[in-house]
Amino acid sequence: MTTTTTASSPHIDFSTLLPKSQIEAVVSQWLADDMPSMFDVGGLVVGEVEREANLWMKSPGIFAGKIFFDIAFQILGCSVTWHENAGKEGQFLNASGENKIMLATVKGPANMILRGERTALNAMSRCSGVASLSHEAVSRARDLGWKGWVAGTRKTTPGFRIVEKYGLLVGGAATHRLDLSQMVMLKDNHIWSAGSITKAVQLARAAAGFSQKIEVECQSLEEALEAAQAGADIVMLDNFEGQQLRKDAATIKEKFPHLIIEASGGITTETMPEYLCEHVDVVSQGKLTQGYSCIDYSLKIVPPTKN
Repeated sequence: MTTTTTASSPHIDFSTLLPKSQIEAVVSQWLADDMPSMFDVGGLVVGEVEREANLWMKSPGIFAGKIFFDIAFQILGCSVTWHENAGKEGQFLNASGENKIMLATVKGPANMILRGERTALNAMSRCSGVASLSHEAVSRARDLGWKGWVAGTRKTTPGFRIVEKYGLLVGGAATHRLDLSQMVMLKDNHIWSAGSITKAVQLARAAAGFSQKIEVECQSLEEALEAAQAGADIVMLDNFEGQQLRKDAATIKEKFPHLIIEASGGITTETMPEYLCEHVDVVSQGKLTQGYSCIDYSLKIVPPTKN
């Protein structure tokens, strides 16, 4: 029996964040990348006869990435009909090899269905994998009574960032900064090059003005206090031991109550409880976009009826 539970409440349709024309360009590039020499011998074999193909989910997880699946087949001149079993993005579907769930039906020329098959499945299986791992981490934090942000990082797959960042949102996590331009992040290399945390923050503020937050990666309490004093909006306590981090976070918040404190550095869902406390606002995990398992989907053409 299929069971579903909601990953985040209230439900938000995050697909409206994605400008359709730009996503079409991205997906078109994925399709071209899959057939760079322009020949499709398999497509010749199946021809252009109209067929139907059913999308099956075959492992449990959060359903995510529908928009990328839709656009891939739209570009190829196929239609996609989603069934009630699919529910909404962000829902957990209890699928398995023995309990496959049919989510959608694709209609169009057989060669076009197969041309889009792997690209569409790749995007959705990876998006669902990120969403599933994110949902697991956020659920763990909420079970512990912590109300801060569980966030991803910029450790994403080149060319596939939008899918993984979207998966974070659908799974209930925060994206952190979407890219290098969205928020200023000053790490050790920036600080060493500028000469000090204070100089690095001052230079960044001169360009960022009032419209961008500045975050400083800190290796000690002293560095965090210097960053806060220099005008940073966020301090990242990086690679701290859990007990020390909680103690230092309390000290920082006492002096700078409006400062955002982020815990980061090798934190996983399993170790997250060591770092959570009322003084920590954000816990980021690179694993959410680097260590996820893909959800298993398949697309099977319906055999023609024999007379």
